[in-house]
Amino acid sequence: MEKDKKKLLNKMVKPFAKTSYTKSTIQILNTILPLLALLIASGFLYQVHWSLAIVASVFSSIFLIRTFIIFHDACHGSYLKKQKHNDLLGNVTGFLTFFPYRKWRREHLMHHAGSGNLEKRGIGDIWVMTVEEYQAASIFKRLLYRCYRNPIVMFILGPFFLVFISNRFNSKDAKTPERTNTWLNNILLLVVYGGLVYLLGVGQFLAIFAPMIFISGMIGIWLFYIQHTFEDSYFEESSEWDYVKAAIDGSSYYKLPKFIQWITGNIGYHHVHHLNPRIPNYALEATHKNVIPLHHATSITIRESFVSLKFKLYDESHKRFITFKEFALRQKQSL
Repeated sequence: MEKDKKKLLNKMVKPFAKTSYTKSTIQILNTILPLLALLIASGFLYQVHWSLAIVASVFSSIFLIRTFIIFHDACHGSYLKKQKHNDLLGNVTGFLTFFPYRKWRREHLMHHAGSGNLEKRGIGDIWVMTVEEYQAASIFKRLLYRCYRNPIVMFILGPFFLVFISNRFNSKDAKTPERTNTWLNNILLLVVYGGLVYLLGVGQFLAIFAPMIFISGMIGIWLFYIQHTFEDSYFEESSEWDYVKAAIDGSSYYKLPKFIQWITGNIGYHHVHHLNPRIPNYALEATHKNVIPLHHATSITIRESFVSLKFKLYDESHKRFITFKEFALRQKQSL
């Protein structure tokens, strides 16, 4: 993109980067209150039959996903006008979604600052190896990468790893305020959920919380995966990397049915979000519809999105993802 076109595009989306306290309040009320109500209802339904508690827990996952979107916006400072209010909301919703606010905020902002930059991968990202990196990797590292990219590992085991391990510890370069925030989050979770296990018993506790955590975590990982993993996604070295191109060409427009779009807080308009993270989730759709250049982003339907599961390695020379099968075929042809 030419420099003046980028400036014009940023200017066109800027009016949508405004917080509406009315919309934010309504979203908090129609998300967090139903979440808490369903969790309480699950407890009573368990007394009737354990299966009813699981059904209620499945429905709770809908509102936990929406709560995470609120948490996500608070991390970007786009949900409420004052940063201290975003910080408070972020910590509350972070507790509800099992995410320490300061840790995830820092890592996610780093993801935005370097999304699509081959030299800034590794923090807040899905692990992506290039063809050259995979070719030069040891057998052990190749095996580790194959395990990581396996759908069962990523989407079935991934939610548990994220909630119970990844979110519980800080990186070595984390500063004291972030470490303190993480450990306070850990302690509060331990006290509250430990108390619930004691009061309810292991069986009832798992029936109420396990399906909700697993389903919402699996969908969250899937959304993050599909938003940046499609055949002609954007990746460049730092010298060639461009923020606007990374947003438009490296983030997908995931076309979802209206109800699923509501559940996921419009995050399918991921190209809009990456272009300007200050746009709150409830304004993403309007931004996309009114800013015509955004229509050129890669659109992916639900059916098309499952094709992306086969993409494993990024081919720098051809600017696209390839499969392990394609890589193996190339290796044979080069012999």
